[in-house]
Amino acid sequence: MDISAIRNKDNFICDMDGVIYHGNRLIPHVKEFIEWLENNNKNFLFLTNGSGRSPRELAQKLERMGLHVGQEHFYTSAQATAAFLQSQCPGGSAYVLGDPGLTYALYEAGFSMNDVNPDYVVFGGPKSINYEQIEKASRLVMNGAKLIGTNPDLVDPSEDGIIPACRALIAPIELTTGKKPYYVGKPNPLMMRHALKVLGCHRADAVLIGDRMDTDIIAGIETDIDTVLVLSGVTHMEDLDKFAYRPKYILNDVGAIAGVE
Repeated sequence: MDISAIRNKDNFICDMDGVIYHGNRLIPHVKEFIEWLENNNKNFLFLTNGSGRSPRELAQKLERMGLHVGQEHFYTSAQATAAFLQSQCPGGSAYVLGDPGLTYALYEAGFSMNDVNPDYVVFGGPKSINYEQIEKASRLVMNGAKLIGTNPDLVDPSEDGIIPACRALIAPIELTTGKKPYYVGKPNPLMMRHALKVLGCHRADAVLIGDRMDTDIIAGIETDIDTVLVLSGVTHMEDLDKFAYRPKYILNDVGAIAGVE
């Protein structure tokens, strides 16, 4: 496969889980890929549907794995969600089911926390969720709060295999209230437009690298960005027949872009 067109791009938008790491384990050849990006003066942004960690915490996570990447290279669904809600309801309030990165992003956007009569219930898929939180969120939504999901991921890859993610965990609230959540993260074009704005580039000058057909690849296709599917995450070659669309390129992992197999 001739991947020179990928290498000639100036802007790289990369998913994280399944592309850069699984849990706390770095995927092979990632270090060489990041070195290649930096040595060739490429602009790059790690775009993650995860909402639990802030960009600073994500940078620290990679640092612990031996990679030094500045926090300006990260953009999360928490930040995208906060930006969206700020544009919809400036100075609003939210009841948040999520990890600190999501709460912090909402505070930064001028939102206050409210568990009585919030404008929104914002769900980020925390691993520590309990029944009482689901009950309270359901009641608030039934009383008029709008239900927001940071991302529509059904499952996430981990060191121990596949685990439930935001869309699976928000389901009890959706089923109880009959209200469908609005998801801000990929494949919502909002997330992709934010990424292009952060990079300061046109979509023709960018490439999107991801491991999910239903979020990463479709997001790139719908935003008219060249797409690279890597098989280092949740998608396998036999899964491609389940989808009516295809990525432009399929690689084993990001090492292929850096010339490492």
